[in-house]
Amino acid sequence: MTYWGWQCTLGSLTYCILYDPETKMSAIIIIDQMHSSIVSQLESLGYHIDYLPEITRQQLERSIGKYHGLIVRSKTVIDRSLLERTTQLQFVARAGAGVDNLEEDALNQRGIHIINAPEGNRDALGEHVVGMLLSILSRIFEAGISVRMGHWDRERFRGSELAGKTVGIIGCGNMGNAFAKRLGGFGCKILGYDKYNPVDDSIYHASVNIQDLYHASDILSLHVPLTAETKGFYNYSFLQQFKKPIILLNSARGAILPLNDLVQLIKDGKIIAAGLDVFEKEPFSQLSRNEKDTYEYLISSPVVLLSPHVAGWSIESYRRINDVLVEKIKHLKATGLID
Repeated sequence: MTYWGWQCTLGSLTYCILYDPETKMSAIIIIDQMHSSIVSQLESLGYHIDYLPEITRQQLERSIGKYHGLIVRSKTVIDRSLLERTTQLQFVARAGAGVDNLEEDALNQRGIHIINAPEGNRDALGEHVVGMLLSILSRIFEAGISVRMGHWDRERFRGSELAGKTVGIIGCGNMGNAFAKRLGGFGCKILGYDKYNPVDDSIYHASVNIQDLYHASDILSLHVPLTAETKGFYNYSFLQQFKKPIILLNSARGAILPLNDLVQLIKDGKIIAAGLDVFEKEPFSQLSRNEKDTYEYLISSPVVLLSPHVAGWSIESYRRINDVLVEKIKHLKATGLID
């Protein structure tokens, strides 16, 4: 009997996976780092699991035909060229909220189910964005640096309160709603705008059109997926239409907000502060000269707060994402949609 396999590490254990290609058990390959609970949870559903976070794209292309399920975070794009190598793939699970690294049309054409887990990290993201906003309003980051340098300038770092301000949220799904819920106790007015989905009246003070959002917002938070429509959409011309200078928060996807435009809007005074968890290029590598100038401006600006795409990346969400994915796989399996 022929076996194939790889050596891999899960948690503190390093071991070699040996897989019998003649087995009748449905097999799932996991190609990104996941919380260690994922293997036992999936095995309890009757799957053979190959946990291979170190696998290369080339290795994946050679072996993908053996699998019924694939779990990915952001390691590679699951595109048409990869899917052409599949013979029995039934689902692709994205360990997170966004599915912009999955070629949805190609998956749908092959009848391959798409699973994601926004319920797993929405709470972490909601708390993180509130934290960024409070830090900006109270100027905590700047003040902390000043104190560490030996200064004691209380007047310079006089903050502003969230109470009484109007927060506009674009994208009222899992992430936007999680942020809105956490704003509920701060005495601010929360406006929701979503082009495609109904806005939950129990969370927002009002569901508004985009013109209302332009007119009323003091703070704007973006929570939309990256699609062909949203890529670069929140640009200079869009943001210039806001009546008042605003604080801008982006924890969605970097490609929806052109950073050159953001820099110019900050220079113009239209954006008075920004909190960015996502960027057009992540991490900051292989930048062109112009891109380096843009990023260096943002990095050095005292009105810009940055974090490295960790808004939904808490200790708790790391495991909760597993729980959500496994429950959705279990449901598909129970309804006979997958083996």
